[in-house]
Amino acid sequence: MQDVFVIHTAESAPAAARPTIEGVTKKLGHLPAAVGLMATSPQTLKGFLTANLAFEQTTLTPLEREVIVLTIATRNECHLCVAMHTAALIRQEALPELIEGLRAQAPLKEERLEALRVFTLAVMDRRGAVDDGQMQAFLDAGYTPQNALEVVLGIGTYTISTFANRMTGAPLDPPLQALAWDGPDVPQ
Repeated sequence: MQDVFVIHTAESAPAAARPTIEGVTKKLGHLPAAVGLMATSPQTLKGFLTANLAFEQTTLTPLEREVIVLTIATRNECHLCVAMHTAALIRQEALPELIEGLRAQAPLKEERLEALRVFTLAVMDRRGAVDDGQMQAFLDAGYTPQNALEVVLGIGTYTISTFANRMTGAPLDPPLQALAWDGPDVPQ
């Protein structure tokens, strides 16, 4: 089914997606293939980018947001998101063992970030209905009720991205090839 999707350009995209594509291209200096594919549905592309902007404005730190995203990306087996957000962690100068742990879906050494990773998985697995113990462990790690809802926002945002990337077979752009992820069920 993946061959039914086209990597759009500003010229070939539906008219409603063109301003978004032009904005992404201007911001990044190129058009990622995943954006060109998602442009098939202008509303999906705009919805993801709008939700992502809101997620970036949460009270979670950039590092914490990346922990959430890589937790979601590995759980949802999105090779593209894993590579992209590995690159983001490298730009943030995150410790290699943190990056390796997230990519391997392994417990993290830093207790606070591990609490965030575990809570993100619990929210996903329980579809939001975390139990009192899971919530208390998250709060005991220094997070807040606001942060708990921000995790939900991150999950919603990156569920859009990971599912769309997998459905469309979004390829790794050349600069991400070195960060390819060989996790479970990665499309060949």
